[in-house]
Amino acid sequence: MKNKYSDLVNQTFYFPQDEFKLDDRQELEFHNIPLMELVGQYGTPLKFTYLPKITENIQKARTWFNVAIAKADYQGKYYYCYCTKSNHFQYVIEKVLESNVHIETSSAFDINIIETLFEQGKIGKDKYIVCNGFKREQYIENIANLINNGWNNVISVIDNIDELDDLEAAIDVPFTCGIRIAAEEEPKFEFYTSRLGIGYKDILPLYRDRIKKNKNINLKMLHFFINTGIYDTAYYWNELHKCLKVYCDLKKECPTLDTLNIGGGFPIKNSMTFEYDYEYMATEIVSQIKQVCTENDIPEPDIFTEFGSFTVGESGGAIFSVMAQKPQNDREKWNMIDSSFMTTLPDAWAINKKFIMLPVNRWDEEYERVLLGGITCDSDDYYNSEQHVNAIYLPKYDPNDTLYIGFFHTGAYQESIGGYGGIQHCLTPSPKHVIIDRDENGEYYFKLFSKEQSYKSMLKTLGYM
Repeated sequence: MKNKYSDLVNQTFYFPQDEFKLDDRQELEFHNIPLMELVGQYGTPLKFTYLPKITENIQKARTWFNVAIAKADYQGKYYYCYCTKSNHFQYVIEKVLESNVHIETSSAFDINIIETLFEQGKIGKDKYIVCNGFKREQYIENIANLINNGWNNVISVIDNIDELDDLEAAIDVPFTCGIRIAAEEEPKFEFYTSRLGIGYKDILPLYRDRIKKNKNINLKMLHFFINTGIYDTAYYWNELHKCLKVYCDLKKECPTLDTLNIGGGFPIKNSMTFEYDYEYMATEIVSQIKQVCTENDIPEPDIFTEFGSFTVGESGGAIFSVMAQKPQNDREKWNMIDSSFMTTLPDAWAINKKFIMLPVNRWDEEYERVLLGGITCDSDDYYNSEQHVNAIYLPKYDPNDTLYIGFFHTGAYQESIGGYGGIQHCLTPSPKHVIIDRDENGEYYFKLFSKEQSYKSMLKTLGYM
């Protein structure tokens, strides 16, 4: 009878996979990084970021779209933008910029980051800066500062009509803008339309009344964003075609319009059974844009994508140890981790987001069905089979042989939503964070980015110190 954990995985999934395999000791490796070595050096709980994965995903997306453009004899160009809201950390942004990408912002402080990177020589004024989001006074002021200081490739995407007057009042030179479409959400969504952007029927009147006769405003981009991301569904293709109709109608009156921004990103791998044909989707997007433009006798636009989670999500992970097992009633076994799911993986708690969960060690031992609990005194601090696939199975608990478990592809949003460096639920400290990179010879190395949060930092934030 095959009852080892490794047997269970081999019976359930295709294994090993691109990023996961076992070493000779039956311990898990992530992109050929021995995770038990990481645990042995830093302990748990810990988070880590594997930087080479960021570069890899950028290069993959560029290849898919550029191949699609070549196959379709498409006349526009492709531009890869990184959506900073997915992960603002310095080590991420600098790694992204090494791949010569452009930047999409969503708030005032994003602009301060760009200015700091420019002062450090990490970004140049040749890069496109696409400014999205609802723009309050400080955001408007920061955008204006960029443009007034010679950043000629800043595109402020208009989210509401009043922004045009505010930008024009703050900017001393002619400037470039885009318009965001308020796309209709999926039928199951709570609201019918996005709260962001300009309605389909209002875009042409906005151009005619407020932009066309204004010599200081150059309309370059139409921004199309689908909250659920890019999927091969009737809903997605229907919304894309509605957007393309608006683009064609607008292009016939606006000669400066030459760019379509495909907001909403490619999905990332969230389970061992994940399947998605990225190359097909890029090819289909390019071919459908070309087809509609040809039918309307207008030039194909340049294509921008804003990939945030796709850029950084698969680079991140978290490792915990199972501190104890609590039998509760006749059926439940609760494996208690040395941290909190609510604070370290808030998406799992808030929106039931799936992450890949695998044990790091003890793959050659028998398994059991368990529930996973965090250490806070909150009934919602758990990770269960609703997030995972069917049920959670792990090597049997042994108080004399610590079990370590990893959650993978957690690199987008978790730190910002969890309030990194601030007050955590039940004052649970943020875990240490380790950066993993490779040198010029391809050898991996670890670098501690931050220690586990101290009680002094929390007390200072709370006003006690």
